[in-house]
Amino acid sequence: MFMPSTITDTVLKIREGEGRQIRVGMVGAGATGRAIALQLATPVPGIRLAAIANRTRVHSERALREAGIREWTTADSALALEAAIDKGLPVLTDDPALLTSCDMIDVILEVTGSVEPALRVTLDSFDHGKHVVLVNAELDSLLGPILKMRADQAGVVVTNTDGDEPGVAMTLLRYLRSIGLRTVAAGNIKGMVDYYRTPETQKGFAEKYDQDPKKVTSFADATKLSMETTVLANATGFHVGRRGMYGPACGYVREIGNLLPADQMLATGLVDYSLGAAPHTGAWVVVHEDMPLKRAQMTYYRLGDGPFFVFYTPFHLPYIQVASTIARAAIHKDPTVAPIGGPVCEVVTVAKRDLKAGETLDGVGGFCAYGLIDNVAAARAVSALPISLSEGCVLLKDVPKDSVIAFDHVNLPPGLLSEQLWREQAARWQLEKCTRRGHPVAPETAGLALSQAER
Repeated sequence: MFMPSTITDTVLKIREGEGRQIRVGMVGAGATGRAIALQLATPVPGIRLAAIANRTRVHSERALREAGIREWTTADSALALEAAIDKGLPVLTDDPALLTSCDMIDVILEVTGSVEPALRVTLDSFDHGKHVVLVNAELDSLLGPILKMRADQAGVVVTNTDGDEPGVAMTLLRYLRSIGLRTVAAGNIKGMVDYYRTPETQKGFAEKYDQDPKKVTSFADATKLSMETTVLANATGFHVGRRGMYGPACGYVREIGNLLPADQMLATGLVDYSLGAAPHTGAWVVVHEDMPLKRAQMTYYRLGDGPFFVFYTPFHLPYIQVASTIARAAIHKDPTVAPIGGPVCEVVTVAKRDLKAGETLDGVGGFCAYGLIDNVAAARAVSALPISLSEGCVLLKDVPKDSVIAFDHVNLPPGLLSEQLWREQAARWQLEKCTRRGHPVAPETAGLALSQAER
């Protein structure tokens, strides 16, 4: 159950006064990790950044220096790590296993943007009774449901984060549900989408903002957008209206309620995005109200004429708002965004250009492919390769531009734990039933009308 922020705020102040801060171990010290370190280390009342694990020590040191921290230590054993934390010193290590196994760390923050290494850190955290906050849509969109199942079995929380759009939308959506409104759609406010952006086209932007070109490319080419809305779909049960979403352009976000298909919103709920809409950042939720008097009340308060009314949050601040997710997980065992069952949507791999047999795919944000959200039934109907499994795959045949890349088009790298868990997830929920207009619909038929029409 969501606890009001005022309660969390009070508990954090109490914990700060009593010296019982929530101790966070962060894995990853890239641009995202550095920004989070700046927020947590300055510090947030009741929360402490206890340790950072990163392969390259200099990046961890930079994260602490930029946060104004002048004294820290290093550790290469569990005993050294615990001794340093006990003294109140931030600790740097290149071994994430030290963080996941340390009894003095309460929450693991996974911010690498990787899949295979992040998966191993996440599972190891569960094994040691640690809550995990995933600032990692790459992993969450691929394996969120089975990770949620594993976390439940371990008695811990796994959650995506407030501040990223899925968390902003979900926090708003849960509030609207709590006051008795019927939510029927949710999504991102997006400024631009260009499927064919590459690390070369995004190089200048990446250099200007000191970010990784592949990461920046994934923001522009719809892959990250598709991952985020997949996380949201799996947390709400909402479907996608068509592969890649509708993404209607509009001048103001409240117009989105009249631009998405009403029948689909009412039948399954929708995740989607608005393109170019003011306030140009944040997330939105659509509610439906069919009672004339209640509609008149909402119109009186300038929410539009209905019956679809749009609520929105005009900001998303991932590096700042992550503190809220850490607190909710550690104090209330309340995930900000987590799957409610089996996968509803996933992100399929689509060729950015004509690809030739023998080429090796370069993964998320690369030159070869972009990712698009699709309903699981439609994705499975064409045996689509998830974008988060695509890196290192070798093509067995030519694939035309804008075609979905299937499993039988590639050889996957051997020994991937992520592939093993994805197949386990797909097998576990293959007979899971979803609901449409209150009636059970088998997933093998849900969404097929769309995929057949597209073909």
